[in-house]
Amino acid sequence: MIPAMPATKAPAPRSRRRPRPAGGGASAALRYGRLAAMGAVVVVILIAGVWGSWGCAQHVMLSKGREQGTMTVSRCDGETCWGPYEPVSTGSRARERVDVERSVAVETGETYTVVVKPGSSDVVRTGPAGLLHAWVPLGGALLLASVVVAGGLRMVRSAWMLGGAGIALITAAWVAL
Repeated sequence: MIPAMPATKAPAPRSRRRPRPAGGGASAALRYGRLAAMGAVVVVILIAGVWGSWGCAQHVMLSKGREQGTMTVSRCDGETCWGPYEPVSTGSRARERVDVERSVAVETGETYTVVVKPGSSDVVRTGPAGLLHAWVPLGGALLLASVVVAGGLRMVRSAWMLGGAGIALITAAWVAL
């Protein structure tokens, strides 16, 4: 024999959302204030990343009309490497010494295609490696912004997209070196 089942109501499915307090005018204001503040922090982080990258990226991306040539790295010291510059573009002149920022992308004895920054003896690498290396600060800003988006804005999918874009940019720069 099967015992009779008690006549009880089936439990309602649980919602993933927390119930909101009744009347919550102050809590709604705090919630929207948090969203506005965290949104502003994300925007500032991303603007800082673009600002940090644009100093070198503009010379790589907008190289038309600038002095272009090759540089052979002869020596490195501290944060700077230098060597002779051989012009490739018309109107460019040869120089005995130009300086390039020292990074893992620059090795002594190697020759790189470069663009001269106007009004200086500083150069920036061109080509895919130079372009990706110039945008690495933006990649770091994307990673940092993803943490703020996930924690402060609670937008996990958007955070994964921002973090993925940052990792992809930094990885591409590392591979291109």
